[in-house]
Amino acid sequence: MSDPLGITAQGLETLQRRNKRTDLAALERVIRDYAVKEIVVGLPLRMSGAEGTQSDKMQMFAEELRKRFRLPVHLWDERLTSAEANRLLRETELSIEKRAKAVDRMAAVLILQGWMEGRGR
Repeated sequence: MSDPLGITAQGLETLQRRNKRTDLAALERVIRDYAVKEIVVGLPLRMSGAEGTQSDKMQMFAEELRKRFRLPVHLWDERLTSAEANRLLRETELSIEKRAKAVDRMAAVLILQGWMEGRGR
């Protein structure tokens, strides 16, 4: 989520994937509870910047979200966000177990923050 002005990204609890129906219902609750106006989805690109099979899957997922929730859905390069999240979390005093659980949340924050900064340019 971002702050109301769209300046900083904050993490939410990571949703654990179960099945498509449950996952979309969980997303719908987040959208409703937080009055979401736009969605940013990480786009997994190869290190070269080229798209691959996973990128195609995320493109289709983004389109499904657009149709289901009738919201703008933006794709943003997620390369190295997990590595950067791990690096940032290593600098904290979190245990290895807590750090492992926080990586996805931190990576999501980095993706959203990158998109917001890119949009501002």
